[in-house]
Order: sequence, then C-alpha cells, then structure tokens
Amino acid sequence: MEILKPLSLEEANTNAQVIFNNVKSKVGMLPNLYAAMGVSDKLLGGFLGFTETLKSGELSAKEYEAVALATSQVNACGYCLSAHTAIGKMNGFSEEETLDIRNNAVADSKLNALVLLASELADKKGKASDEAITNFFEAGYSKAAFVEVLGIVSLTIITNTVFLNGDFEIDFPKAKFIEEVQEA
Repeated sequence: MEILKPLSLEEANTNAQVIFNNVKSKVGMLPNLYAAMGVSDKLLGGFLGFTETLKSGELSAKEYEAVALATSQVNACGYCLSAHTAIGKMNGFSEEETLDIRNNAVADSKLNALVLLASELADKKGKASDEAITNFFEAGYSKAAFVEVLGIVSLTIITNTVFLNGDFEIDFPKAKFIEEVQEA
C-alpha cells in the first residue's frame, strides 16, 4: 500500500511550511519527495540538515552524487535515480558516466572504488566486504570519508524508502532503468 503523498503548503504544519519555502527558494521548486517527507517536519528537517552537513564533508559534489546513484540503483528507486542523475549531470557527469556508476563500471579507479563500496553497503544491509573497504582506502579515501559514505548511503536509503512507499510522480527528467538501456 502506497500511503505517502506530497503535502501542499496549506496541508503542511507551520514548521514544514517554513522548510518547504526554504527548499523552494534554494532550488526553485519543492520536489514531490520532500513534500511527501514533510508529513513529518522532524524527518524532513533532520534529513535536509544532515544532507547539507555531509555535502560539506570529505567527498566532492560528484562523489556524493555517485554514492547516491549507486545506492538508488541497488534499491531500484526510480525517483532517486532520476533526481541524482539530473543532479549528477549538473555536477559534471555525462549521461554515460551516470550509467557507468549505476553499473559499477566507472573508468576512474578511485571513483569506482567509492561506487563499489556504496553499492555493497546498500546491497548487504550496511556491511561491505573487506575487499571493497580495502579498495576504498587504497584508492586514497580517509576514514572520515568512509563514515561519511555510511551516512550518505543511509540518507539515500531513507529517500528510496519514502518513494517506494509513496504515491507521487517523479518530478525530474526520468532516468531509464539499467535493463532498458542494456536492451537498447
């Protein structure tokens, strides 16, 4: 049963209204995902605050989006794949590079180590293999980056789960599922 629907500004409580207006002023729109999360201003506010904090961390904007794409691919979240493909492109990825990330086949070895780690964390309920972790550190990432990847994967799983339990349209250009691209 899909129970989460986007709230209108009028339906949201006062705290959520403030968050909605802040998001809209920053990005020019209120994504349906955030409007659905706004049923709890605590969830949405905490999520946005934690996201902003992690985006100022060890990873670049492109690396952040690569983690979000890899995680969303594992969880087959059409909304988050679409959003992070669009944001990834705004941060310098080509369409082909976003597909390579989703296929765990990135040409850049450092970025690929990051993507493989994120994919395993999402796929194996938070426990990546020793090999994926070793490759991540050998690629030059720090322990701080490691724990931040844990946070980004966790945040992305929240949004994946909201969409998968939601009833709302994808309001970004729709990303194709890997299977559609491979069949073409």
